[in-house]
Amino acid sequence: CGRCHLEVANTYFETYHGKVSQLGYAKTAKCHDCHGAHDVHPNGDPRSHLSRENIIGTCRKCHPSATRRFAGYLTHATHHDPRKYPWIFWTFWGMTALLIGTFAVGGLHTLLWIPRAFQIRRAHPPKPFNPKERYFVRFTRLNRLLHVSMMVSFITLALTGMTLKFSYTPWAVLLSRALGGFETAGYIHRTAAVIMFCVFFTHLWDLVRRKRKEYGTWRSMLLGPDSMLFSKKDLLQFIGTVKWYLGLGERPRFGRWTYWEKFDYFAVFWGVTIIGSSGLMLWFPEAVTRLIPGWLINVATIIHSDEALLATGFIFTIHFFNTHLRPDRFPMDLVVFTGRMSVEELRRERPEEYEALVAKGELEKYIAEPFPPVVVRTVQVLAWVALTIGFSLVIGILYAILYAYR
Repeated sequence: CGRCHLEVANTYFETYHGKVSQLGYAKTAKCHDCHGAHDVHPNGDPRSHLSRENIIGTCRKCHPSATRRFAGYLTHATHHDPRKYPWIFWTFWGMTALLIGTFAVGGLHTLLWIPRAFQIRRAHPPKPFNPKERYFVRFTRLNRLLHVSMMVSFITLALTGMTLKFSYTPWAVLLSRALGGFETAGYIHRTAAVIMFCVFFTHLWDLVRRKRKEYGTWRSMLLGPDSMLFSKKDLLQFIGTVKWYLGLGERPRFGRWTYWEKFDYFAVFWGVTIIGSSGLMLWFPEAVTRLIPGWLINVATIIHSDEALLATGFIFTIHFFNTHLRPDRFPMDLVVFTGRMSVEELRRERPEEYEALVAKGELEKYIAEPFPPVVVRTVQVLAWVALTIGFSLVIGILYAILYAYR
């Protein structure tokens, strides 16, 4: 078809059907499935497979529950045409602005941090394992289990999702085949999505449980000194940190949570809401379009795809640096996996939390023995596997954007 209709054929390969066909999935709809083969007619012709009288029947060949609204999906819509497809155009550029803005601010913050991180490492070089050293339990077993589950599900979602987004690249085709083909990769992707939802709602349940057990009221939990909500103090600490980066002031005294940890925390809420809701729309388009117009599936596709790209790029670069790879933590900070950090590190990195616990006489409640070296080494191996997968995917994404973008 592309021999005579090249421009339209190219837009086909920007759709879900076109992308999976590039990954080798033969069961997806091709041109003739919708337009016909030897009986192609203009859409306005009553004989056309895509005429108003026939289009629902055409869609129902693959989507048995298709409705009139479902048929409103814009098969050949493109974000390059603001006049014809304004919602798609502005959604694309809105998501692009969000992506560029997030990486600009996060990247600049990271670059400013690096010299100070080297300075801290020189002042406090890593020490060999000491079985007699006291450790502070920062995260509970449930916290660690949820983080590991989220990490595994996120990496799985990123691998399976980016193969579809960049289906026009050789690495995406190879990765899709390695995962068992696109159909299998789709099953893996949706399973990982269910796990991510379970992790998220388990965390919400844990918040309710902790509110009842430890705080009593939501006000005490949300507005107390250990709250995860942003406050004026976080803004002042952000400004103070930038001044410290530039040599214009002292390093702020952090407590239980830093402003960048809070940002990462609420980024998960944002991601699950935006990526999750748009993903459910794409998973169940026939059911969703009983309530909304079909063209909103086009919008959901852009939001899901670009927000996933933002999350993948941010986690595997800026988040990895902030939490694991910055010079004063290199090769990685294992506290989120082991739940433990040395009391010395707690006193140095989070002086407000340390002093508050000492003042209340509660520090000893959180002291535990360090894990044996074999456990730490096992955790390090698993963490390095995650880092390697993440960085490999980032390299593939950069290649796709810089050298193969369509």
